[in-house]
Amino acid sequence: MTLRETLHGRLSLPAIAAPLFIISVPDLVVAQCCAGIVGSMPSLNARPASQLDEWLCEIEERIAAHDAAHPGRPAAPYAINLIVHRSNERLEHDLGVVERHRVPLVITSLGARPEVNDTVHGYGGHVLHDVINQRFAHKAVEKGADGLVLVAAGAGGHAGSLSPFALVGETRAWFDGPIALSGAIAHGSAILAAEALGADFAYLGSAFIATAEARAEADHKQMVVDHAAEDIVYTDLITGVHGNYLKPSLVRAGIDPSNLAAQEAAKMDFGGNRVKKWKDIWGSGQGIGAVQSVQPAAALVERLRAEYAAARHRLGAASPLVHPAWRG
Repeated sequence: MTLRETLHGRLSLPAIAAPLFIISVPDLVVAQCCAGIVGSMPSLNARPASQLDEWLCEIEERIAAHDAAHPGRPAAPYAINLIVHRSNERLEHDLGVVERHRVPLVITSLGARPEVNDTVHGYGGHVLHDVINQRFAHKAVEKGADGLVLVAAGAGGHAGSLSPFALVGETRAWFDGPIALSGAIAHGSAILAAEALGADFAYLGSAFIATAEARAEADHKQMVVDHAAEDIVYTDLITGVHGNYLKPSLVRAGIDPSNLAAQEAAKMDFGGNRVKKWKDIWGSGQGIGAVQSVQPAAALVERLRAEYAAARHRLGAASPLVHPAWRG
C-alpha cells in the first residue's frame, strides 16, 4: 500500500504535525490524529526506553476508540520520529518497538540508514526523511526513503537556511514522491501555499507548542503566544547545529542574543547560570505570530481548516477542502 492509499480519506487537512522534542506526548499525538492531521512524536520522548511500547499501545487504543465512535470520520495515522545517527544508542531498541507496532509512518532524522528503511518497508510502513538541502535529499532517496520533509528557512528547532521556493522547486525537478514542507507554517493560508509550491503536505510544529496537550512548560507556551518572527534567533552556538530559538529564552538564560559569537555556548554556562540546552533554551519557528492563545490541539486544527478554506475561496479555488490526492 502506498502512502497515498494509507492516508486516503483520513485527513481533514494536508498536514503533518512535526515531532517536538520533549513536548510531543501521546495526548498531543492522539489529539492531532483525531483532528485529522498526522500526529507525531520522537521516540526519544519516551523515557525510560521501555515507556515507548506503553505509549504506542496507548496511542493505538485511543485512536481505535475514536474510530469506533466516529466510523465516518476515522483518525489520521500517527508517526514516530527516529534519530538514526549512530550516536543514538536507543535506535535498535526503538526501531524494534516501531516494527512490532507496525507504525504507519516513520520520520527519520540525522543521516539516512538503508537498514532502517528496509525494516519499516518490511512490515508495510512508510519513511519520510528530513533534509535541509539537495545533497541530503538525494542521499535519503538513494537509501530508500519514500518521501522527504524539506526543512526550509524559518522552521523551528534545527532548521535549514534555504527559501522554501528554492528548496521545493529544486526537489520537484527530480523527485515525484511525497514531500512535506516545513518552515514558518502556522496559518491555513501557509498550508495552501505549501501545496501551491508543489509539496503534498505542510509540516508544522511550533504552533502546537501552545496547545493544552503539549508537554511544554507554561512559560514556553505563553512565550510562543506573546512573540513573533522578529523574536526568533538563528544560531549554531547552542548545539553546534543551526537552529531557531526564542530570543526571550536566551535572554532569561543569561545569553546576549546580539553578541552570541563572543559567548562560550558549548560550555552550557551562560551568565554564570547552569543552563540545560534542551530544557531551558526553547526552540521555535518564525510562524508563531499567527498563534494568539493557548488552546486545545483540535481547536488549532479547526482554525487552520477555516483559514485554509478561506484562502482557497479568495483564490477562487472551487475544489474540495483537502488536496485531491488525500481526500476521501
